[in-house]
Amino acid sequence: MNFFSYLFIIALLAGLALDAWLLWRQMRHVRAHRGAVPEAFRDAIGLDAHQKAADYTIAKGRVARWELPYGLLILLLWLGGGIEWLATLIEAWTVDPIYGGVLLFLGVGLGSALLELPFALYRTFVVEQRFGFNRTTPGRFVADLLLQGGLMVLLGGLLLAAILWVMMTLGSWWWLAGWLIWLLFSLTMMWLYPTLIAPLFNSFEPLQEGELKDRIQHLLSRCGFRGKGLYVMDGSRRSSHGNAYFTGLGRAKRIVFFDTLLKSLAPDEVEAVLAHELGHFRHKHVRNMLLLSSAMMLAGFAVAGWVMLQPWFYQGLGIASTSQAMDLLVLVLVLPVFTRFLQPLMARYQRKHEFQADDFAAAESGARPLIDALVKLYRENAATLTPDPLYSAFHDSHPPAPVRIGRLAASRS
Repeated sequence: MNFFSYLFIIALLAGLALDAWLLWRQMRHVRAHRGAVPEAFRDAIGLDAHQKAADYTIAKGRVARWELPYGLLILLLWLGGGIEWLATLIEAWTVDPIYGGVLLFLGVGLGSALLELPFALYRTFVVEQRFGFNRTTPGRFVADLLLQGGLMVLLGGLLLAAILWVMMTLGSWWWLAGWLIWLLFSLTMMWLYPTLIAPLFNSFEPLQEGELKDRIQHLLSRCGFRGKGLYVMDGSRRSSHGNAYFTGLGRAKRIVFFDTLLKSLAPDEVEAVLAHELGHFRHKHVRNMLLLSSAMMLAGFAVAGWVMLQPWFYQGLGIASTSQAMDLLVLVLVLPVFTRFLQPLMARYQRKHEFQADDFAAAESGARPLIDALVKLYRENAATLTPDPLYSAFHDSHPPAPVRIGRLAASRS
């Protein structure tokens, strides 16, 4: 063992303890406030709905409580000999370093997905089913998994092959070329996703003519937004949760509404939700997040380029480095152990974006319709109204319900 061995163990245990403590705080806080609806919501949300949201949050927390140590065991399984065993097995099939490296990455990725499958099944067919949200079938669940796995093998394999090729041909500056490849791949996927990938999982129909479409087109005109159209997605095939989102890049952008969202909100409330999303567009949040993620990935690739030349890194983990693919895979598994402590900074940055988008929506469509829409979504999605503040600061990209609604209500006065 060396200094990095101790540093890794400390970070691993500290991260696990922190996540477990925050989860304990969240469950305790939600349970303590289960008996009464917060005053700001008493006119719109009944006690039964509030208690359902609390029970739903606690049920998900119980699952997460077991997932934390289980995820640690999976990581230790790979680092404790699993990667080396798989690499030896692959070497018996092929001597091509790029092909073998891709197989190693995909083997660990698919293996981890299979090991985590029991929790995915339990969340979908027990927790979501119990609270009335699940609408998928076992057949559709399996079909989704197979399709996701196929895309992972095809698209992920191509990306990995390109990165491994530059690692083996460009020497110490491979990380810069690898980052450029990742950036090009990410932008291409964002451009292709609406038309080629998303339709593999869901059906998308143009929004029908009527009052809602007229309101939305008028809003888009006022905001100067140009895109490829308004679509309704059959989200109800898998879940009763509602949502809306932008997808695509440039003029290929689409606005997509879940059919469940349109069924639960009035036209002025749908307009307010869309105005919030347009607020992200107007404040260039999507662009800024893309730039930030690109900068973070550049830093990650640079760290990889440096760390992979340091013998103490692999010695500290007790791993015998046998290939560049193995070196990169180990780094990909280890890096999140340290970066998890940056979560509060990213969450705070994202919550700032949400406040700005809320302000934009309130100015364009009024605060009252947005408040009404958010309250309905909290109720329909069984989102807790009483999250633990510290847990929320670490994990939630959106402001807590009381803070968000209180801020919108204050803007009306």
